[in-house]
Formats: sequence, structure tokens, C-alpha cells
Amino acid sequence: MKNKFINRALILLLPGALLLFTNCNAQDKALYIKSKDDLNKITLSLNANGELSYNVTHKDKTFILDSPLGLNCENEDFTKGLSVANVSQITEKREKYELKVANNKSIDHVFKSKSITFKNNKGQLLIVDIIAGNEGVAFRYRFPNEGNSILKIKEELTAFHIAQNAKGWMQPYNKAGDYTPGYEDFYVNVNSGDPIRGERNPSVGWCMPALFNVNDNKNWVLIAESGNEGTYPGCHLAPDSKGGIYKVAFAKKDEKFTLPLPDKENVYPESSLPWVMPWRVIIIGEQAGDILLSTLITDLAPASKIEDTSWIEPGKAAWSWWSHPDDHSPEIYNEFTDVSAAFGFKYTLFDAGWEKANKDGNIINIATAKGIKPLVWGYSSEYFDTKKRKDRFKQLAGMGVKGVKIDFWCSDRQEVMATLQSVFEDAAKEHLLINLHGTTIPRGWHRTWPNFMTAEAILGTESYFYEPRFPEEAAQQNTVLPFTRNVAGPADYTPFALTMRKYPRLNTAAHELSMAMIYTSGIIHFADSKEIFDSLPAEVKNLLKDMPATWDKTEYLVAEPGKALILSRKKDALSYIVGINGTNKELPVKLDLAKYGKGFSHFRIIKEGQDALMGFDIKTYPITSGWNYNLAPKGGFIIQFINDKK
Repeated sequence: MKNKFINRALILLLPGALLLFTNCNAQDKALYIKSKDDLNKITLSLNANGELSYNVTHKDKTFILDSPLGLNCENEDFTKGLSVANVSQITEKREKYELKVANNKSIDHVFKSKSITFKNNKGQLLIVDIIAGNEGVAFRYRFPNEGNSILKIKEELTAFHIAQNAKGWMQPYNKAGDYTPGYEDFYVNVNSGDPIRGERNPSVGWCMPALFNVNDNKNWVLIAESGNEGTYPGCHLAPDSKGGIYKVAFAKKDEKFTLPLPDKENVYPESSLPWVMPWRVIIIGEQAGDILLSTLITDLAPASKIEDTSWIEPGKAAWSWWSHPDDHSPEIYNEFTDVSAAFGFKYTLFDAGWEKANKDGNIINIATAKGIKPLVWGYSSEYFDTKKRKDRFKQLAGMGVKGVKIDFWCSDRQEVMATLQSVFEDAAKEHLLINLHGTTIPRGWHRTWPNFMTAEAILGTESYFYEPRFPEEAAQQNTVLPFTRNVAGPADYTPFALTMRKYPRLNTAAHELSMAMIYTSGIIHFADSKEIFDSLPAEVKNLLKDMPATWDKTEYLVAEPGKALILSRKKDALSYIVGINGTNKELPVKLDLAKYGKGFSHFRIIKEGQDALMGFDIKTYPITSGWNYNLAPKGGFIIQFINDKK
């Protein structure tokens, strides 16, 4: 009886078992991949003409509608006539690492991926890698063949089809000029498919990252790029987006005003084989705050290429240019070294013109003697040639310099993307930190090269000198950029500019102070003068002394791009809540301080003083669960959790 029962059970189970194995095999061969939690999915499709497309869903809701894929090469066409040659098995990959500069220091994410090989009419192969994780999906192209010949891509069909009822925050990609493209324009609130508008300079497309509010404004998606190691130009989105179809576009041949780049008839991507191209990244968020905290871009970037990173230290720096742009005297550089020493900053930045002030190594030696690490400015063309770059890095390191701010790249051409990787590598050999200005956006590079501390590529506080619209727009922009630019990598916004400039500031002083803790940057370069620093209340001075330049843990409490942002930030035993208002109206908020202030007895709040533009009001209260507060128009606040009433 026992054997008969077992045999009958096996017979009953067999159809189910066969179905299970059939489904597993079908999933392996299917042209899609799902994240481990089954929520995010990217699906590839071929139509009757052999044209390739994809779509992206989350919880079966479409985030990216059917969108074209394909490459048109100089001698090969992968835009039509394609067929499936092979589908790899599903693989599971774990990305577990730590970042020197981060919202959240430790990352541990699991991905599922597969590779699908397509064959064109001539039998040539193109691989599309697809990957899905809990924060989104991505894909990239690969040519697997080997050979000595150079392959050129004349057109990339890749596009992102955003539903026309979606709204977005997008930055115009400026046409090549003396200081462009540099990703220093406003993020504009658009409807999907809108033409370019609101740009500071003539523009030829839209930048990535691009943020969209989809599915009847219920969800969010960020389009970005990762893993460009110099094998491809930096890409943006084409200006014609009719129907909400945003097509990938290459850097332009005239992006060469600041660098010794050759004139070319075209600047198509080109490489010998095999050829691995950058990831096209689609970050998915049920809430906007999910986008802000995503590490998908660094998850997809190569792991650190620096074995010993113990010498790499995030920190804060004083610098003189913002408050004294025309003063290049030794006295002014030394004055700001003293500011760094007084506030316990690790670094001081000697900006443009420092070489003349450094006669006999004077300003560098003075900084070093006071325990302050000098950073110096340089022009991009000095670092473009391989030999000159290596010699210059070696010379600077020998002088006691600890990092270099390299300015005026203003190009996304493939040669520049490759040079930037060499800059990080050559600097690392001399234990030098890198800060890029007048540059393209980062693409997860701070994981691969942890000595890459920060980059501009942001409309920062220098705009009070140059941009008449900046004072009115700055608060709103400050609530958009953490969801866009700062997701791509560390951002050198140069915060805390209280002195009035050509275009007077409208944000409150508390808002400006909060910006130092809203943006993530491996080195925070504080703007403004010694006089402003000296005039600050003791509590604000102490905040600047204690404030970290990177974080162990970050959570969002309020996350509304263009309106308001409130973050919980923690580093070691330090705990803060930081908020800013991007609107001209007072915003009421209610927070559970007990949740974020565990282990502390009180909280200190730094907010607007009687003179909101220049002053602070500072008070200490017991921690309560239900805390009501009204964020001032264009205002901000910082809460410090403390264990005394001081």
C-alpha cells in the first residue's frame, strides 16, 4: 500500500513538475528579466521587421512605454532585420560595497540579469545585457567579436518613451561655447514631449539625468547613464521629443573650445572589438524620495580600482574665490587657511591665480604647517596630455598638495570621457583627490575611483554673480537637484553664500546653511568671507565644525521635487534633520522627532532669525513625537539632536 501511494503521488505531481520545469525554461529563454522581488521588469521585443524595442514596468504598471533600441554602424546595421541568436541563463549578482561619499555608506543589492544575442541579416552579432534590481532596471549594448578593425556607430536608436500625461524636470543641454556644455542650467518643469524652453544658453537637447512623474503623478522615474569608462561619448537626449519619445544623442563635434581636441568631420562613437558600452539606467520610485536615495548608478559602475583607499578622506574646505574673486594675494589665501583651521576643516582650496601667490611654496607650506591639506585649481588643458598630466600630478604631490580642482572641460566627446578616467587613475597613483568643474555629470565614477570627491556640473552659488534669474529660481532648484544631478554623483554646489552679490539672494540664511547638508559632496567648499564666518552665532559655528561631508544613513521625511525636501542624516553618533522650502509660501510640516531622536534628550533647531536673509534663531526643546513647524518661504531649518540643553 505504501509503495502504491508513493507511486500515485508521483504520478499526480508529475504534470505540475513538468509545468514547473517548462516555465523555468521558458523564463530563461524569454526576452525579459524581473528583479528578485518581482516588482521591476524590463522586456525586449522584436517586431515582424526585426526591429528591437523594450518597455519597463513596476508592479505591472508601465513606466517606460514601448521604446526603440538598436545601433546603426558605419558598415553594419542593427536597427532592423534582427533575430534572436541566443538567450543566456538568468544570473544573480550581488553588489555589496561601501562608498566614500554617499547618502548611505553601505550598499548591498541583488540583481538578476541575462544577455540576449541578436543577429543581423549579415550574421553579425550584437548582445543586449538587461538587468533588474529593487531600484530599477538597466540595459547596455555589447559587441562580442574580436578584431583589429575599428567599429563606428553613426546612430543609436535608443529612446525612452514617456507617457504624454507625465510631467518632468529636465535640464537643457547647452550648445558648445566658451563655457558650455557644462550642465549648468536650470531644471525646467515640463510636460512629456514639450520642446526645449527656459534655457540659459542656446541648447541642442536635454541632459541626463531626467526626472519624470508618471502614472497620473503617482510614481517617479529617472533616466540616467552609468559605467562610461571612456569607450563612448557622454550622451544626452535629443531635442525632438514629440510624443514623449526621448532619443539618446551623442556629444557634438564642436565641443572643443577649452581643450586641444582635433577637428573632425564627425565624432561618432568608435572602438576596436570587443566593445562594452555604457548602461542606460531607469531608476524607479513609488515615491520621489526613492529616486533621491537610489544607488543604482553606482551599483552598475565598475568596482573600486584603488586597492588601498585609507588615504582618501572626505572633508570640508574654505576657499576665497566666491568672496574675493579678484584677490590672488598670499594674504587672502592664508586668511582662508586660517578659516579652515578655526573651524576644523581638513582642507583649504587655493583657486585660480594661486601659483603667483605660492612663491617659494609659501601658501602651501603655511597650510601644511597648520595641519590643513591644500587643494589647488588647474585648467583642463594642462591635464589633457598624458605625459604633462602625470608630470604635473607628481610635481603637485611633491609640493604637498592633496587634491586638484580641474576646470573648464566643457565637452562630452569620447576623447574627454576617456581622459577623465586617466585623470582619476593618474591622480590616485600620487594620492591626489579630484574635483571636476566646468564638466560633464558623473556616471557612478566615485565608486570606481573613490579619489573622485566631487564635481560641479550644477548651477551653484556662483550664479549670484552671473544669472539674473537665479535668486528667484534657486530655492526651487535646490529641491529638484537632489533628485536629479546629485543622484548621478557628488555635487560641488559651494553652499552657504550669505553676502549679497550682483543678483541679490532671496533664500533665507537658514536655507543657505541647510544646503551644506542637503547636497552630497565629498568635499564641501563653503562660500563667503572670513567676516561672515566670524559673525556667526556660536551654535552655527559649532554646527559647521561638526558637520560631516558624507553620511552613514539618510532617510527622507518629505520629498517633493520643486516644493520641499526634509532629510534625516546620520554619521557615527551625530544625528540631524534638515529641511528646505522651494516655494514662496509658508509650508506646514509635522514630524515624529521621537523616531529620529532615539538616544537623545533634546533637539536644537537653527532657523530664520528676525532678519531672515542674514540672521538665525536658535532654540532647544525636549524631543516630542508630534512636532509641528511652518517652513518659511524659501526657508530652511536644521535640527541637531543633543543630550544637553546647551
